[in-house]
Amino acid sequence: MSPRSALRSAEVSRKTKETEISVSVHLDGTGKSDMATGVGFFDHMLDQLSRHSLIDMTVRAKGDLHIDDHHTVEDTGIVIGQALARALGERRGIMRYASIDLAMDETLTRAALDVSGRPFLVWNVSFSSPKIGTFDTELVREFFQALSQHAGITLHVTNHYGANNHHIAETCFKAVARALRAAIESDPRQPDAVPSTKGSLKG
Repeated sequence: MSPRSALRSAEVSRKTKETEISVSVHLDGTGKSDMATGVGFFDHMLDQLSRHSLIDMTVRAKGDLHIDDHHTVEDTGIVIGQALARALGERRGIMRYASIDLAMDETLTRAALDVSGRPFLVWNVSFSSPKIGTFDTELVREFFQALSQHAGITLHVTNHYGANNHHIAETCFKAVARALRAAIESDPRQPDAVPSTKGSLKG
């Protein structure tokens, strides 16, 4: 592992009365994922996030699933975001900006992001059903809201069209993953510079 790779790794744990979550990330990985949240569909989406961003990611979550999935999903977003922010550090040498239109069968979704240190979410995604299996579709937004806030990422997600709710959710995770991969890649023309005229990015 190179010195830069070692610096771009982090482990974060968080425990509340509702959830107990631990996350490890390695930004310069191969997309190796190991997810165990107790929510099957969510694990599947997190696998997509890891695989297509090439961020190695391990997630362990225990939550009050006897109530519903909300706290587990939201708090996992918080901890993954915190781990990403810690691994990014000063955000030195990264490309910072990226966007992608991602297709999956009949569905097309765009993700655009700025790894700026300034959290903001713009969400233009709707679902035709409140559930995908037993998973609440509104939790897709809740996850990305928590992730963007705690990672310090400005994130815009727009579903252009789609009929299958599973595909819509999956393209959101895959599109964000691919955009994140591009944005945190090293900029070969300024590998040691903070990509801002201010000379720093909030982290």
